[in-house]
Amino acid sequence: GSTPVDIHGKSILSKTGGWIAAFFIFGNEMAERMAYFGLSVNMVAFMFYVMHRPFTSSSNAVNNFLGISQASSVLGGFLADAYLGRYWTIAIFTTIYLAGLTGITLCATIGKFVPNQEDCDQFSLLLGKCEPAKPWQMTYLYTFLYITAFGAAGIRPCVSSFGADQFDERSKNYKEHLDRFFNFFYLSVTVGAIVAFTVVVYVQMQYGWGSAFGSLAIAMGISNMVFFIGTPLYRHRLPGGSPLTRVAQVLVAAFRKRKAPFASSDFIGFYELSGRHSAIKGSRKIPHTPHFRFLDKAALQLKEDGGNPSPWRLCTVTQVEEVKILLRLIPIPACTIMLNVVLTEFLTLSVQQAYTLNTHLGRLKLPVTCMPVFPGLSIFLILSLYYSLFVPIFRRITGHPHGASQLQRVGIGLAVSILSVAWAAIFEKYRRNYAIKHEYVAIFLTAMPNLSAYWLLIQYCLIGVAEVFCIVGLLEFLYEEAPDAMKSIGSAYAALAGGLGCFVATIINNIIKSATGNMAKGEPSWLSQNINTGRFDYFYWLLTALSVINFFIFVYSAHRYKYR
Repeated sequence: GSTPVDIHGKSILSKTGGWIAAFFIFGNEMAERMAYFGLSVNMVAFMFYVMHRPFTSSSNAVNNFLGISQASSVLGGFLADAYLGRYWTIAIFTTIYLAGLTGITLCATIGKFVPNQEDCDQFSLLLGKCEPAKPWQMTYLYTFLYITAFGAAGIRPCVSSFGADQFDERSKNYKEHLDRFFNFFYLSVTVGAIVAFTVVVYVQMQYGWGSAFGSLAIAMGISNMVFFIGTPLYRHRLPGGSPLTRVAQVLVAAFRKRKAPFASSDFIGFYELSGRHSAIKGSRKIPHTPHFRFLDKAALQLKEDGGNPSPWRLCTVTQVEEVKILLRLIPIPACTIMLNVVLTEFLTLSVQQAYTLNTHLGRLKLPVTCMPVFPGLSIFLILSLYYSLFVPIFRRITGHPHGASQLQRVGIGLAVSILSVAWAAIFEKYRRNYAIKHEYVAIFLTAMPNLSAYWLLIQYCLIGVAEVFCIVGLLEFLYEEAPDAMKSIGSAYAALAGGLGCFVATIINNIIKSATGNMAKGEPSWLSQNINTGRFDYFYWLLTALSVINFFIFVYSAHRYKYR
């Protein structure tokens, strides 16, 4: 059933997997996140300064890119679990990702793909006087941007699961290896983000947009080569057939037998294959649980079912339990959507804040687009100190051998995210009042020399802490709790929550803009392009209130959840 095999589907005889194989996989994830964050931080500026699109529409376009790349991860998880396996899914979609990055690089390199840049200074940009991009130019850019998003959708749900597959479940140190793997995995994500926010930004400033996007394509190409070089070392799990088909069979069978009583004289018992092996390839048997009793009807074996029943009428207990597990998991990743909303808003709104602030660090002036590197640096620091500092402290408090359970880590992350967005609201009120007092209201892209951008580090570092605890805990939780033959779909839940967070952020932005602004009366919205006339502080307080409500919903859901 769940025995690992080599790339040809044969039982593994030689020693494979382990940390060496995992490090080849880390390289692929590092390059993917470098490209992901490199596009997210640079694309808004590229659309505004080069394609001459309004800042708000540029932000929404990037939010949609981020949302699609994560929300469609369910498709990648489905293909991996059903037909391709995780290795081939990663191999195919990294190639698609590379094609998208190449197309974006050509757009930034060849002058025909961008509007005329002559007579377009900063003042003309603010007044909207620059020649806008032609429809076909934006179509070209959006096409390759979404090809890149589609490529990311296949990689994201598979890489963490494929890396975790490299460790032997029979090993006495399996739990410890898995715990450390997910921390190292997120460390590779963070390194990719740090490179995107520093090196790629530097390349863009020194050599132009084409070189910046080209560096992302080159990094992705190199990581693909490294991933394929590690092929002989990898352990694989056999795909178990279409999980959606199995889910549909359970729902149809349960509906068809909805009126059949459990105490009927025709009731034989709950149906399961005899012997050790499950009917689902790549899965061990799962014992029956009392949850979602209405689904048990699908495994209700009656005399009328006969000796060779249709799977659309009678399902095994393991198949029914798979569906139950998927349903029981939903509330936990759903509660992380709000954290992803905050992360998405910080990625764009805090950059607008930084444009009005002094980014000098001594004699060194950091570009505004480098500011999101600080959450990455805080994540890097926390993950480096996690086992030497945090685990011993939390172990004394909780008594848990790993310092905190997976759900406790998610809860800590959500609580810290509330502090982060609350501080953002407090500082934004101070920043806005300072701008009004010193007459910077109209010149909102001019930095105020006596107000440092490094006050933003507090919200950045807090959201970094929140991300470490919440996302790493969630990934480990989903991998361990998901059914054997649905590990990729389990991991896709986390990416789906991230994607929905991006879409929810766009929806909230649109609602706030329409509800708080009145162009006819000259009243700016809370999210006005001129940050000094807007009310970003009110918006951050709204996010704080939503985060508090979300936290209490999570506490209730986590309290009710029973680990497998």
